[in-house]
Amino acid sequence: MSEIVLVTGMSGAGRSTVSAALEDLGWFVIDNLPMELVARVSDLAGGGVDFPGVALVVGRGGRVAPEAVLEVVRDLRARQGGVRILFLDAPDEVLIQRYESSRRRHPFPAPSLADAIAGERVAVKVLRDAADLVIDTSTTNPNQLRARIQEDFATREGAAMRVSVVSFGFANGMPRDVDLVFDCRFLPNPHWIDELRPLTGLDAPVAEYVLAQEAAQHLISDIVAMLGWQLPAFAREGKAYLSVAVGCTGGRHRSVAVAEEIARRLDVAATVYHRDLPR
Repeated sequence: MSEIVLVTGMSGAGRSTVSAALEDLGWFVIDNLPMELVARVSDLAGGGVDFPGVALVVGRGGRVAPEAVLEVVRDLRARQGGVRILFLDAPDEVLIQRYESSRRRHPFPAPSLADAIAGERVAVKVLRDAADLVIDTSTTNPNQLRARIQEDFATREGAAMRVSVVSFGFANGMPRDVDLVFDCRFLPNPHWIDELRPLTGLDAPVAEYVLAQEAAQHLISDIVAMLGWQLPAFAREGKAYLSVAVGCTGGRHRSVAVAEEIARRLDVAATVYHRDLPR
């Protein structure tokens, strides 16, 4: 049975980009399908059709009541399970900037753009609260968001839970869409070594320098050991996605090397996303 994902979120948060990324992965993607037809189309997921997943983009233009979406999700889960909600989000100021730059009209009726975004956020709060995966697109351009989707939704045999390990820099703000956050700023910083400064944690000299620290080995071992018993517990509670973030000052050296090593040591397949490397 193919996985079914309902893609929703704030207007302007990136639904079109996500749709294109899932199509590139071979998913069957339908945009703005009336909720009355979702159950029929979802039968494709269990009917022997050769798609890795079915993505239904809902709520575009504010045409679907959030309660109706949740009702359909409950019905689908009762019938066949494996139905997830992906919610795309971004802070109000980012959405305002996007709409002003594109000169598009916000679909939510309100006297001003700020009021429209605020009103939509209240209306879709129940969907965000019910989402299996929330992605904050405020710090990603379309290419980075596409890469994130491809990493998170690429088919992996036998993966009961999708685990994403994210590196970031505290100087650029904490990620808003992760489940667990760890701080590695206590480790010696390669930034202060002239020959390492222009490199990143993906380069062997930096990774070797960071991972040679006893404190780094303690941190990584503790995180991997904790996830070793937490992941099965999360899975038993029905959680399908878990995102683990590791931060340093700028998100280029220590957190990148540590995130890569955590993903390598986990007993489950994990994707790695380095949020601040493109900066």
